[in-house]
Amino acid sequence: MIKIAVLAEGADEPRVAASPETVKKFAGKACEVRIESGAGNRSNFTDGALTEAGAKIVASAEDALKDADILLAVRRPDPERISSLPKGALVAAMFEPYDDRDGLIGLAESGITGFSMEFMPRITRAQSMDVLSSQSNLAGYKAVIDAAAQFGRAMPMMMTAAGTVPPAKAFIMGAGVAGLQAIATARRLGAVVTATDVRPAAKEQVESLGAKFIAVEDEEFRQAETAAGYAKEMSDEYKKKQAELVAKHIAAQNMVVTTALIPGRPAPELISKEMVEAMAEGSVIVDMAVERGGNCAVSKPGEVVEFSGVTVMGRLNLAGGIPANASALYAKNLYNFLELMIDTESESLKVDWEDEIIQGTLVARDGKLVHPFFEN
Repeated sequence: MIKIAVLAEGADEPRVAASPETVKKFAGKACEVRIESGAGNRSNFTDGALTEAGAKIVASAEDALKDADILLAVRRPDPERISSLPKGALVAAMFEPYDDRDGLIGLAESGITGFSMEFMPRITRAQSMDVLSSQSNLAGYKAVIDAAAQFGRAMPMMMTAAGTVPPAKAFIMGAGVAGLQAIATARRLGAVVTATDVRPAAKEQVESLGAKFIAVEDEEFRQAETAAGYAKEMSDEYKKKQAELVAKHIAAQNMVVTTALIPGRPAPELISKEMVEAMAEGSVIVDMAVERGGNCAVSKPGEVVEFSGVTVMGRLNLAGGIPANASALYAKNLYNFLELMIDTESESLKVDWEDEIIQGTLVARDGKLVHPFFEN
């Protein structure tokens, strides 16, 4: 029987790596899921609900990790916990592979086999395992909900006998998964929505959601996308032209949500102090890239600040702000991923090391970092 351990995350992480649904599915594949007591409480997955689904609730992390074949986690586990795992045990989590290389080396040297879910290949077969998409989707939604709650006015146009309330104007910067969900959410709330992105393919997606696309559409723009679908780093000349366009547009917006991230690099600055100063008092900015330096010059990680009458929200872990949904989706991503490795006939792990999904996510094996990202 395959033994799977799931632990309570840190104080700043309300999500959990298993749900009643995935526990039941694992039990059907001859797996024993041991969950540290209380691990699912912040996601509204009680010990009772997990037990009913087939989990074994244990008193401590040590009890869950003892003789475990697999550890499932949301964040990169602490070295102390990793040390309690048998050598060669599998660990699947969001390892934050772009930061803290020394920490990752230490993790690899502990002897575990680690899979970083952020490195999931962008291929059709892996869509159900794509944690960045599932979590970004919820984060984009939460960003707009938080902005609407902070904004001191109504979002939709309202016509009353006493007069007309104009609709809010929302500008979404970056039209990836998070940005598209932010657009859809702002539209559902009744705002007039515009959006921008450096990838030409985003224009059609933005317009299909009923928003207006804002960008300098020159030759560089038409080639600004990698084969994997990510945004390329733009030239200084293009950035200047785009900044001038955005500066004029942003001054008339009530709400701005920034989502621009480039894997492995600091977040690009999209909103300068001068742009913030040009916005009307009472406007709101949500910087979704604040964890990697931020898209707004005045945002601060984990803080909500006011600058020149504008509220700038730099809250961390937006997906974690909807923990029940975020955990359910993340747990399903993990289940779909592990399903590739479970041999139900022998009730054991059977890893195909040549599978492109396995190769794409594998970061640590045989005591060292093995992903191509770490070769530089």
